[in-house]
Amino acid sequence: MFLTMNRFQIKPGCEDAFEAIWKGRESKLPDVPGFVSFHLMRGPEMDDHTLYASHTMWASEDAFRDWTKSEAFRQAHSGVRSSKDIYIGAPELEVFSSVQSIG
Repeated sequence: MFLTMNRFQIKPGCEDAFEAIWKGRESKLPDVPGFVSFHLMRGPEMDDHTLYASHTMWASEDAFRDWTKSEAFRQAHSGVRSSKDIYIGAPELEVFSSVQSIG
């Protein structure tokens, strides 16, 4: 398994707009080979931002890399630039390879 996680710092008062962007997107992920699951998580509220994290589980690192090179990836991220005013900084991508799995 391969996990990708993006952390987003969202300006106070912009949480509903951020969530609406994600909920309103037409996701192509279920059709992507190697896709396992996706979760958008809301974290703690700080004085200057609310923390969010998106977690996407992939069958392999290759499956994730193939997704990032696809037309479906470009379409899924096409509206991100128009909403930059709700973010504090750029999202932080973190990637993890499975060491142990219990399920």
